[in-house]
Amino acid sequence: MRRPDILNPLFAEVEMLDGVGPKLKKPLDRLGLERVRDVAYHLPERFVTRRLVDNLDEAGEGEQIVVRLTPTEHRSSRNQRGPYRVLAQDAVGNVLALTYFGRASYTAKKQLPVGETRWVAGKLERYGDMLQIVHPDHVLEEGGAGLQRLCEPVYSLAEGLTQPKVASLVAQAITLLPELPEWIEPSQLERAGWPSWSGALKLAHRAENVSARDRLAYDELLANSLALMLVRADNRARKGRALVGDGGLRGKLQLPFPLTGAQQRSIGEIEGDMAQEAPMLRLLQGDVGAGKTVVALEAMLVAVEAGAQAAMLAPTELLARQHFETLRAMARPTGVEIALLTGRDKGRARESILMGLLDGSIDIVVGTHAIFQDSVAYKDLGLIVIDEQHRFGVAQRLMLAKKGRRAPHTLAMTATPIPRTLTLANYGEMDVSRLDELPPGRQAIDTRVVGQDRLVDVVEGIGRHIGGGQQAYWVCPMVREAEGQSDDIAAAEARYAALKERFGDTVVLVHGQLAPEMKDAAMARFASGEAKLLVATTVIEVGVDVPAATLMVIEQAERFGLAQLHQLRGRVGRGSEKSVCLLLRGEQLSETGRARLALMRETQDGFSIAEEDLELRGGGELLGTRQSGDTPFRIADLEQIQRLLPAAHDDARLLVERDGGLSSTRGEAAQILLYLLERDYGVQLLRGG
Repeated sequence: MRRPDILNPLFAEVEMLDGVGPKLKKPLDRLGLERVRDVAYHLPERFVTRRLVDNLDEAGEGEQIVVRLTPTEHRSSRNQRGPYRVLAQDAVGNVLALTYFGRASYTAKKQLPVGETRWVAGKLERYGDMLQIVHPDHVLEEGGAGLQRLCEPVYSLAEGLTQPKVASLVAQAITLLPELPEWIEPSQLERAGWPSWSGALKLAHRAENVSARDRLAYDELLANSLALMLVRADNRARKGRALVGDGGLRGKLQLPFPLTGAQQRSIGEIEGDMAQEAPMLRLLQGDVGAGKTVVALEAMLVAVEAGAQAAMLAPTELLARQHFETLRAMARPTGVEIALLTGRDKGRARESILMGLLDGSIDIVVGTHAIFQDSVAYKDLGLIVIDEQHRFGVAQRLMLAKKGRRAPHTLAMTATPIPRTLTLANYGEMDVSRLDELPPGRQAIDTRVVGQDRLVDVVEGIGRHIGGGQQAYWVCPMVREAEGQSDDIAAAEARYAALKERFGDTVVLVHGQLAPEMKDAAMARFASGEAKLLVATTVIEVGVDVPAATLMVIEQAERFGLAQLHQLRGRVGRGSEKSVCLLLRGEQLSETGRARLALMRETQDGFSIAEEDLELRGGGELLGTRQSGDTPFRIADLEQIQRLLPAAHDDARLLVERDGGLSSTRGEAAQILLYLLERDYGVQLLRGG
């Protein structure tokens, strides 16, 4: 679709802004700020509100202030790495130290000459008996521009960018905003008290403005809902194929346990959808261990019984390999040919799989994004199963859908229990099936919260556990300690080194930065029982199934979201033996962190945990958003999603139903919306009835 001319300033390259050259473009690219629109939407993370004081007696420790000072002395540290201090006096003679570290001392020498008055902005702190401001935010000459920056935005940065530089670029981008025709009904704008689109963007950069932020969040939620609904309408309009199986293959399945009522209900819903010509678009939500893979296999065998092929897409090679092994074991009595295809497959092995998919001798393929590359063709792809759906964009999903001669049916799965509001946000175009009961015989996992001060006891317990022939996981929140991070943040590589020194080669390490061959080798040793202790990051959150592992240690557990803790805990308790999960908490535990860990100890219902996680985090704490369903929004926070999404969803439905997919009869506003939807969601959307 051709871009409406009014949008051209927004989509200009960021280099058109003054001061942006090759050097500055690199950090801007790291922040995803490639065009003027991206810069305008780079909203402040927070605002610093300062108070203008006549002297330090009026200010409190920890307060952000602006105060007039006169430097009296410069003091260098004897230690090269020590602080550089400028002593200064306020109007009544109170003494304050302006403290600098590193190269910033050169700036201090220039900005703060002795005897010349300056206005200084920063956070007032105490160091011993002396008041100080460390690295002042601003030092301005008498009467200088921006003398009283009482409310200032704080933006996220990348190396090579500063707050003043980003603020300057934002100010330029804001001046280029066009006045777009309004797509929200005037009565709704008036009722909500919202500004125009451009007005909202300008306000959102100046101060904490709920009305402006709500307007922009609503726009984002409306666009997301429209895209999902138009994709659904497009899917229903496409010519599909009814797939009805005779049950011959499914009757031969070798299942590890009888189907639960929830599984039977979900299979029935999926069969009913696949029996229609309109392509199925269904989400299967299941808690840890609820048996989603069995339901997916039943659905794929329906396709094979009907003479078609099926493909299962997984986000990681580790998960793809796990699915492949599980499906092959269960389907062995059926004689169905199942293949694995990942980006690592090369040469003759890859060519053999590609030929089997093309001639139909391969019935089911499991793999990563490699299964929808241009070189991969299918004889008759009838069903797509997408695991961990939220990790794939709409465009990626449709690339695979185009592999079918006719529109294939689609079953998406997620192992993360998602609050209903976020389900609507992420999967609003899909029908939903829920696996809300566990197979018989699954034991509850004994969950305990243990202080970091008992680390030695935990390590000794691990020794007894693996010494008795059992297996265990040890999960850390990061791969290695980052420069400048505090020592209490557990790093997998350091923990692995310490545990290996204690327990020898029975310890293996897995994290996302390892080469695939090393990950596979470590996982193979652990799965076979040769290795007894697996140290890992959250790469094992899903797709790892070792029934003999009965102990899970999660270090710095308060740093994880509740839903992610629930997923990690679900790696144990998969066999008949009693399992234990130890949540190692740090010394500094907030009330929210304490409540999270207490909830993990009290319940194992993933759906309840997901809803409670959303409540505990609220709108202001976005940590762990991905763990509760991967919200696709850069503006709308969790509180706004809960509050504004239902209305945005209803308004989107009205637009689609009233205008038959936002036809051109709605004028310029509709054309702008259509262009933005097509560009941002990467799909060609309907323009007519």
